Amino acid sequence: MKRRLTLVILMMAEFLALSLNEQLLTMAQTLPQALPDNPAPSSLPSFLTINVNSNRDDNLRDRELTLREAILIANGTLRTDQLTPAELAQVLPRKGRHQIRFQNLEIPKIQLTSALPPLLVPMEIDGTTHPAYKEETSFAQEIPIPVPVVTITPAAGAEIFRGLTITSDDVLIRGLSIYGFSSRHFETAVTPPGDIFISHRLPPPDTTQQQQPAKDFSFYDRDHPAARVTIENNWLGVPPDGSMPSQPSAFGVYLFHGVEANIRRNRIANHEGSGIITAVDTRNSVIQENVIEGNGFDGMPDAIRLEGRIAGMQVRSNIICGNAGSAVFLFKPEGAIEVQDNTVSFNARFFRRSAIYLMGRGHIVSNNRISNQAGSGVTVAAFPASDRNLIRQNQFQFVEGLDIDLISRRNVSEKDFRTGDGRNPKRDSHFRRVDTANGAIDAPEFRADRFHLIDGKVGIDGLADPNTEIDLYRLRGGGLYELLATLKTDAKGNFSTSLDNLKAGDTLSAIATDLEFGTSEPARPVRISDLNTTIPTASPETRSQPQCTTPPPVIVETPPEPPAALQLPRQVHFALDEDIISPVSAKIIDKFVVVLKQYPTISVELVGHTDPRADDAYNLDLGLRRSRSVSNYLRRQGISPERITIRTRGERQRLTNQNNITNYARDRRVEFFLQNMQGVEIQLLDQQEDIQIEGKGN
Repeated sequence: MKRRLTLVILMMAEFLALSLNEQLLTMAQTLPQALPDNPAPSSLPSFLTINVNSNRDDNLRDRELTLREAILIANGTLRTDQLTPAELAQVLPRKGRHQIRFQNLEIPKIQLTSALPPLLVPMEIDGTTHPAYKEETSFAQEIPIPVPVVTITPAAGAEIFRGLTITSDDVLIRGLSIYGFSSRHFETAVTPPGDIFISHRLPPPDTTQQQQPAKDFSFYDRDHPAARVTIENNWLGVPPDGSMPSQPSAFGVYLFHGVEANIRRNRIANHEGSGIITAVDTRNSVIQENVIEGNGFDGMPDAIRLEGRIAGMQVRSNIICGNAGSAVFLFKPEGAIEVQDNTVSFNARFFRRSAIYLMGRGHIVSNNRISNQAGSGVTVAAFPASDRNLIRQNQFQFVEGLDIDLISRRNVSEKDFRTGDGRNPKRDSHFRRVDTANGAIDAPEFRADRFHLIDGKVGIDGLADPNTEIDLYRLRGGGLYELLATLKTDAKGNFSTSLDNLKAGDTLSAIATDLEFGTSEPARPVRISDLNTTIPTASPETRSQPQCTTPPPVIVETPPEPPAALQLPRQVHFALDEDIISPVSAKIIDKFVVVLKQYPTISVELVGHTDPRADDAYNLDLGLRRSRSVSNYLRRQGISPERITIRTRGERQRLTNQNNITNYARDRRVEFFLQNMQGVEIQLLDQQEDIQIEGKGN
């Protein structure tokens, strides 16, 4: 199953690499066609309230209305003379756009047997109309996103590529739980899957009278991207009980071709690929106040992946946490965006990537809180030309790399582009402006590696590019944490100031910004000392507990004091060429679940291993699939994704060089490494209770 799902995402990557015409042509059989110029007249009023009172998925003449029938009625393709009197009683006139309600739906879980019809006209599908929906039942204190009641998911055994397909302007989707939508790889190549897909309708298929390239895919005036779609207060990829579904969706919101969309206050989690992804034209869309967590562990790893025409987009006030790769990843975009006031933490749980990865020019990244990132904080690529990117007033902590990393075209490895290429040397050549991100604006340099407190004040001076603004920061957790002052360099690049809010032992750094080129990498840090006292050795700073959001307050019993030492198994084992957890292994993992729930500060790294009987690339992938299986098991037991990191070693760390079936069975394992123990003593012991020796009927 996991290998098939991986192929799904690989095919998606191939699909996104196609030219725009190729992408649109491949979708010609899967997107809805444009309505005819003179559609069949309907006897219904202009706008309707349509009450869904059945959770079945059919279109039958009976006493109840299903969601499928409600969409067909709103689209105008199911007429009143096709309804029974009992069905017609659920259809009422209203002002404004159509509204699909659920106030009479007794069983609120709608299990689809096939894909729903696309939404062809302005309408609302409003799960908040169910009488059991409670506005005050948010799962997190930081952003109020109520727990949904109405659920849309595939029926058992059904494989459906999309939950809702939107091709109209002015559509509102509110208060729903949508999950479980994916597809086989050969379907995914022409049918981007996910919970919600937003695009335009295709024109009539006969384009024989048109010339290339319009012959392949013709755009008429009426074939504009869907505009002003609002997706709010939904749980995408998450059932109402908050668990991880057995079949995750491929993507959350696939904004393929839709402008001025507003994706706000949604919980978007557990997707194989990105939580939100764009493609063709998504200008002036807003992604705001969402909780985007635990996405990308089986495909495109980034929480938000933006490409295509994205000018004017805003990503603001989101919590982006516990995803497999970057929080925000831009790929060859057209136009500039703003990334502001987001809380970005504990990402890159599998791929070591920067928290925010920029391509292009003119982006603004400001007032974000970025912490606990396995990669740099903000990386700016050198391809294509990327400059004038302003990265200011952000807060960084515990970032494994530079807080701001400007990539040079001389460094071309995948690692350089994904996680940053490290500190750039100081240069004053003209060529630096074109071969390095943000015009290779030089980082500031302090004139000393230590400044002294004198009468409670510290004089600080340094050198940077002429006529730039210098933001001076106090460091915490190794990162630019507290903005202390903003200075201006003179025509020769000198800057200086005197500060009275420092103490001995503080560490400072700075960044420079030139509006023509952008923001620099951070300066090498300096220490503050007092001539009259000895600076104590700095103790390691404590990292925060890995937690994306704060649940509502509940009364809990004080956990018992831990025993002198807990004992847990070090590993679980797998059958030959398998990534399936055996029942015996599941009981072993359950022991970890108990401890992880009892001590929420503890996080775990899972490392997958194989025996040597395949090539290195295959074994690295198999080790990854095994560690991912254990991760998914932990998450389904309620362990949050930000507490789990997955890695693979393949055959590279065998337990012994002896080649026999018993030692091969010992090699096939996932090992547990516990972190952030905070005083809890746990002893990890080798175990072979679940070992599976081939040919012995384990």
